[in-house]
Amino acid sequence: MEVVQVLHMNGGVGETSYANNSLVQKKVITLTKPITVSAMTDLYYTLSPTKICIADLGCSSGPNTLFVVSEVIKTVVRLHKKLGRQNESPEFLVFLNDLPGNDFNTIFKSLLPDFQENLRQELGRGFGPCFVTAAPGSFYGRLFPSQSLHFVHSSYSLQWLSQVPEGLEENKGNIYMASTSPPNVLEAYFNQFQKDFSYFLKCRGEELMTGGRMVLTFLGRKSDDPSSKEGCYIWELMALALNDMVTEGLIEEEKLNSFNIPQYTPSPAEIKSVVERDGSFIINRLEVSKVNWDAYENEICYSSEITKDRGYNVAKLMRAVAEPLLASHFGKSIIDEMFRRYREIVADRMAKERTEFFNVVVSMTKRV
Repeated sequence: MEVVQVLHMNGGVGETSYANNSLVQKKVITLTKPITVSAMTDLYYTLSPTKICIADLGCSSGPNTLFVVSEVIKTVVRLHKKLGRQNESPEFLVFLNDLPGNDFNTIFKSLLPDFQENLRQELGRGFGPCFVTAAPGSFYGRLFPSQSLHFVHSSYSLQWLSQVPEGLEENKGNIYMASTSPPNVLEAYFNQFQKDFSYFLKCRGEELMTGGRMVLTFLGRKSDDPSSKEGCYIWELMALALNDMVTEGLIEEEKLNSFNIPQYTPSPAEIKSVVERDGSFIINRLEVSKVNWDAYENEICYSSEITKDRGYNVAKLMRAVAEPLLASHFGKSIIDEMFRRYREIVADRMAKERTEFFNVVVSMTKRV
């Protein structure tokens, strides 16, 4: 499986689209907003740039795509006014990056016009020009000219690996790291993460100017155990649904045993170790937070149909994320039935235990 070709969220604005099933991701961005705003504030006070280049890596397509960029721009314009500067705020150049399969058309046709108009209305006079462009390609490689970026942001993207790790033949019956995975499988996943994140830092270290800031949020874990429930449980439950279908002859066992998710949910210690080994960045903050699997928990403005069936909510979230990967390997014909079973399994487990995603956020400054 070529990850670059098949790793993307469900496009469009339909029922199973990422655009309509990304509330968890929005909650995570909101949780980490104070860290993002603090990093941008420090950057502006330190560098006082007249032009600010921002890159959002793994932007996807949906209501969250321009949310962080909007907050960063508003932070700068308000600081500009607070400092009593009479001229226009800095010009902004925004790069939206994701893999080529991302639904960039929806961003530029449906989201961008409202984004720009809302900023003009909220910020009024003094809001400088804002240019937005797509930068398709893998962030596990160079994307921008040297020393060209002021600020880099990425949320819930860097847990995705550049490829499925090699040497997973013994991970039979699993689709990711699991409590039953042999040690060499866990090691293979960790080694791939180290390799990918190290190269990511090398590339961003070349693209960010001295004093530039980077805020990265991973789907991760707090535990030191890579096979703990904190990072693996949601995929283990999906594997149960797939194994049931193998037992009933709906999926070939060989097909299941050859499928593994190209993801790694790192701990804060693992992230810190790779950053320190790279040496290009100073870590300013490294924190862990968590959100419930069901994004609609405690929400009061949604229909009872949505909030009552928590398994349905989580299955839709995971379908928006994983359907392209699953369909490319197993075929589209099994998708509806697999997620029906997954919905029931998830609902059963959520009724019995607390289920949460763990988020690891790191804020960094490019060294001199």
